[in-house]
Amino acid sequence: MGELPPQAQNMVAQLQQLQQQLQLVVTQKVQIEALIKETQDALNELEKSKEDFAYKAVGNVMVKLEKSEIIKDLKEKLETYEVRKNMLEKQENKLRERLSDLQSKLQAMLGTQAG
Repeated sequence: MGELPPQAQNMVAQLQQLQQQLQLVVTQKVQIEALIKETQDALNELEKSKEDFAYKAVGNVMVKLEKSEIIKDLKEKLETYEVRKNMLEKQENKLRERLSDLQSKLQAMLGTQAG
């Protein structure tokens, strides 16, 4: 098999670019999922606590706040993380579809040339 035709070379380059984008999205999704787990764990512990106050890290300082205020803040963060995760999942699905489509087109193109 000789050199790939320019159109096939272009498709291979697009495939590589899509794979890199997919890897980035998957990495971001894993990071967001870790943040979600961490936030949920913190919420669970706070809700179990019988104390009215808790400490929150603000920069390099620990600040004593009402537990309800920290819970509210954590729930807002959790909501934001969930929205981000959903966006990343949609993006991941679209990239996977595009990758699959492009792979099929490339295989068909190479299959017709080989035959």
